[in-house]
Amino acid sequence: MSMLTHGLERPFNWAKRPARISNEHKAQLKRVALRALAVLSMGGLLAAVIALKTAIYVWHLHA
Repeated sequence: MSMLTHGLERPFNWAKRPARISNEHKAQLKRVALRALAVLSMGGLLAAVIALKTAIYVWHLHA
């Protein structure tokens, strides 16, 4: 048996099983994901403001 195909002959029973995650856990994961998205968005906005201020500073420096 090749090492590349070892284990492929087993049935994919895990794909047919329903998810064992509770609704409370789903809600908690959703809250964490939304908070992470908000933090990343604020970080992106902060980086854009810093880049804009730097560009204005450099533009005024050469003028």
